[in-house]
Amino acid sequence: MPKGYKQKEKIEVVQETVKTKKILEVVDINGHAFENISFTVHAGEVVGVAGIIGSGRTELAEAIFGLKTIKSGSILLGGKSIDTCSLHKRLDEGLVYVPEDRARNGIFSIASVKENIAAASLYQNNRFFINKEKESALVNSFIEQFRIVVQDMNKELASLSGGNQQKVVLAKYLACNPKIIILDEPTRGIDAKARLEVYETIKKMKREGLAILLISSDVEEIVQLVNRVYVMRNGRFVSHMEKEQLSVNEVTRLAYGGVAE
Repeated sequence: MPKGYKQKEKIEVVQETVKTKKILEVVDINGHAFENISFTVHAGEVVGVAGIIGSGRTELAEAIFGLKTIKSGSILLGGKSIDTCSLHKRLDEGLVYVPEDRARNGIFSIASVKENIAAASLYQNNRFFINKEKESALVNSFIEQFRIVVQDMNKELASLSGGNQQKVVLAKYLACNPKIIILDEPTRGIDAKARLEVYETIKKMKREGLAILLISSDVEEIVQLVNRVYVMRNGRFVSHMEKEQLSVNEVTRLAYGGVAE
């Protein structure tokens, strides 16, 4: 992994980590557009939240990250409550959120690739001093790892394809050394080839022990990537399925109003 990204567990013990190291625990939370939500995410696993647009998925993600308030319940990170923590404190504690609208919330299109990747880590690691040499080395390592197609890291991000822009977003937040990353519609608006590249990046993050909460309306994406999934409809979880139970048809049926068997 790039310098500056702390590997959470060794690959060979990820399976044990999944069973024992609980990173995020959401306990019966209620908020705007969702109610009675409970689930956990462990190190080295991808947990999916599937549902159609308007089901409350994005509102749930924003509440976990601190962009929206919860009315009741509790959110724990590494066993400690973050209910009263600010957004910046949650970021410092290792919780990051990659929003659906990358052009509005995830990236600075008129800034360079280098400035985008370095932005979040600069805030977390040292707000008042920038070591240009280390910054360039960090950015180069992420460009190589994520196979970001760019001739010069100082080029404007807007000049890149949608898929490469999304990989820059992932690099930007991984530079913060997160414990868990929330991905909201990570492949929306990018072409099929770029989508597969993002999938490989997510799988690599999982192998390295990162906890991932994947929120998506793309059922095929959910089925391909997750260890387990919660299907959300009208602000509630209506079903929970493990990997071996998953199928595109069943998740789609439940998301659109079917009854869990």
